[in-house]
Amino acid sequence: MANLTTTYLGLNLKNPLVAGSSGLTNSVEKIVEMEKNGVGAVVLKSLFEEQINNEVNVLLSKDLQNTAYPEAEDYIRTYLHDNTLHHYIELVKAAKEATSVPIIASINCVSGNEWMGFAREIEKAGADALEVNAFIVPTDRKVKSEEIEERYLEILTEVKKVVNIPVAMKIGPQFSNLVSMVDRLYAHGAAGVVMFNRFYEPDINLDKLAISAAEVFSSPADIRQSLRWVGIISGTLKRIDIAASTGIHDGEGLVKQLLAGATVGQVCSAMYVNGIPVVKEMVDYLEKFMKKWNFKNLDEFRGRLSYSNLPNPVLYERAQFMKYFSNNVNE
Repeated sequence: MANLTTTYLGLNLKNPLVAGSSGLTNSVEKIVEMEKNGVGAVVLKSLFEEQINNEVNVLLSKDLQNTAYPEAEDYIRTYLHDNTLHHYIELVKAAKEATSVPIIASINCVSGNEWMGFAREIEKAGADALEVNAFIVPTDRKVKSEEIEERYLEILTEVKKVVNIPVAMKIGPQFSNLVSMVDRLYAHGAAGVVMFNRFYEPDINLDKLAISAAEVFSSPADIRQSLRWVGIISGTLKRIDIAASTGIHDGEGLVKQLLAGATVGQVCSAMYVNGIPVVKEMVDYLEKFMKKWNFKNLDEFRGRLSYSNLPNPVLYERAQFMKYFSNNVNE
């Protein structure tokens, strides 16, 4: 039988399929179901810095007396932060007690200042690792791109100061030089990188003439962007773990990401769309694939089609460009 075990962020996983952070991983009952269906690890639903801050601001704006006294405002802010953290700590503890798979906590932040205490308490609660989910939207034309990148590094640096558990950075693809950025994250202490975050995307409702949310879930076609960069970065930077995220909806998607060089694949939307048992189908497909090609373990094929292992790596850079013009030439 094929050996599906692997390591991610220094943790031992029974297979490379990880349940990504979502509303589904906010329930111990569902996390237990995920383990029964075969996930190798679980990333808990994120603690959102912006959401907590927004709740504080809403509460303060409801009653002017809340802001009339500095002590009252400080009390409200402290209470909401502590209460939210308490519930999250209980989730970490309950998930650890109910399952045997690694439990990875997640924080979604836009600054490094308020999260040092949160990260420290999450580690004390027993989380095996921490995923730092950061997305900074550059809207100020006076801010240079390198300043935005430095903020990501500052967030990572501040968190690393207070925890000893492995930290992975979950990022988007919007960097001038993604390979350089991932290399810098590794240099600042990231044990892994998750590519990519599926951010909130706006749409316009023409019936109401208002901004609305676009489709929440990913589609199988969304794998293409992450597949490209997993292949490039895994073939260029050998030292950092890579979790492929966005677009893995079946076993084929998982295998493709592993062939490109991913350490693990994260699944989220597929569980919403097809139910948690889709996890078992993915793991079963991985086993059948390995049996078909007589691969005894993941290392025998992981990265086989990465950027550095292709005779023509430019296929990762301009595949459609080359195909289009080669077809025209042949005509």
